[in-house]
Amino acid sequence: MKADIIREYGPFDGIDKVNGLTYDGARVWFAVGDRIVALDPHGGGLVRALDVAGHAGTAFDGRHLFQIAENRIQKVDPATGRVIATIPAPGNGGDSGLAWAEGALWVGQYRERKIHQIDPATGAVLRTIESNRFVTGVTWVDGELWHGTWEGDESDIRRIDPKSGAVLERLAMPPGTGVSGLESDGADLFYCGGGSSGKVRAVRRPKQARR
Repeated sequence: MKADIIREYGPFDGIDKVNGLTYDGARVWFAVGDRIVALDPHGGGLVRALDVAGHAGTAFDGRHLFQIAENRIQKVDPATGRVIATIPAPGNGGDSGLAWAEGALWVGQYRERKIHQIDPATGAVLRTIESNRFVTGVTWVDGELWHGTWEGDESDIRRIDPKSGAVLERLAMPPGTGVSGLESDGADLFYCGGGSSGKVRAVRRPKQARR
């Protein structure tokens, strides 16, 4: 199935790459290397910026942001931008997407084609799911595990079986349109980081995927 891109945001002044991405219920936060910035998805403008390094995935647990920076995952207070804890990232620098679900962090390992469930307090790996494509963004919604892929000019968003890794559904992005970060809004949309395009895209979540 072709991905239904319903809105594009950006590019934004001074931002040449979108790394990780998450949604806090009102704003889309995304990492741009030396900062994490917040986008108002209704107005389309940037409304906040935190001076926190962000090289890959971003997640939100309802209170705190989690941000991959090089080989570590930082726990960040979004009100102040203060890093309040740090744990090792399982891919030791080869990490990609990040999501929060079921009281744990879920970390994509890009070239190894894996998704790890880790303990958010220690970084210990609790289980590993194998994919058959490079893993970029990761998100859970309604008990479904979705992840972005990006290899060459081909990119998609796919729903996989969290036990076997089997592909259950696939949304193909247009050629040359990559997915870096990925996050569901909990309802009708996925927000997707656009990598070096500097854009964020909203993609419609398929109705048949909803329970």
